[in-house]
Amino acid sequence: MMMSQSTAQEIKPNKKIRCGVIGTGRMGRHHVRNYAQHPDAELIGVVDTNPEARKTMTEEWGGRPFDTVEQLLDAGVDAVTIATPTIHHRAAAEVLLAAGVACLIEKPLAPDVAEAEALVEAAKRYGSILQVGHIVRYDPVMQAIRQFDDITPRFIEMDRISPMTFRSVDVGVVLDMMIHDLDLLMMLVGEEPEDVQANAVSVLGEHEDVCNARLTFSPDAQGVRCVANVTASRLALKTERKLRIISEDAYVSADFVERKGTVVRKTANEAQLAEVREQLRAGKDLSQVNYLELIQVDELQVGDQEPLRAQIDDFLDCVRTGRRPRINAEDGFAAVRTAERIVEAARAAGARMV
Repeated sequence: MMMSQSTAQEIKPNKKIRCGVIGTGRMGRHHVRNYAQHPDAELIGVVDTNPEARKTMTEEWGGRPFDTVEQLLDAGVDAVTIATPTIHHRAAAEVLLAAGVACLIEKPLAPDVAEAEALVEAAKRYGSILQVGHIVRYDPVMQAIRQFDDITPRFIEMDRISPMTFRSVDVGVVLDMMIHDLDLLMMLVGEEPEDVQANAVSVLGEHEDVCNARLTFSPDAQGVRCVANVTASRLALKTERKLRIISEDAYVSADFVERKGTVVRKTANEAQLAEVREQLRAGKDLSQVNYLELIQVDELQVGDQEPLRAQIDDFLDCVRTGRRPRINAEDGFAAVRTAERIVEAARAAGARMV
């Protein structure tokens, strides 16, 4: 890795990491708050095109207001969050990466595959840390699910719907909302889908507002494929964030809004299940059998840590130690690449959108 003035080896253990935020909208303001409150960080300043917005942020949390990325660089930073609209990610990131500044880019990494690839190449060229803000990986519900690393998914169902907020309307619902679940999906399965089928509907603008995709992954050693059904809508009447994972040995159901979930396993009562299967083959009447007594049902043990704080903790640790980010540029690129395939598949199916 090429070294620069802001690399981990030059940040002493007792020295605070100098941080900045570009864009102080819905997510950017939370990054400002976290850096200002973090014991290992010093908030140097914020950049925003709106003078009043950057003034408000710095008056509340400290640091200095800046007009441009170059001014923030001149002030001296080691790590920066980029929380601008997606179409501006590349312009800000390339300047910072070239200066050796670690970047945490809010999801999605870029508005299209070409720009995402350019950011991956820039991070490699300059040897700078680039982490992508797929924050749901840090959600306590997802952290609880990840404890069950012995579950091999065969079918995954994901629903992410909410009323229209009129934020992130520079992109469609696939890059705005579904991108979260695409990242989780590829983390769970370990690869990008082999086949993509999708359809979408545009209602309020030129981009898709509702989309459903069916993703099929390559077969495993036993020739079994995992299939995922993913739905995203920003025109719903209520907010839902749900995940279901089905395998031969277990079923996981999680509700991210309610912050709870259930894991159902058959292994605890395998002998009883084997007996039931034998009785079914013999044609016996099992209408009196209580199915719930044949399985083990456990509630997910969900913590209460703020996902964004967990994400920033991880990012700052990467900056200090120089280790590879958990959600690196290639991961963000894969999510954008899959999102683009979904939009293309929807167009091929007749969806009318830009």
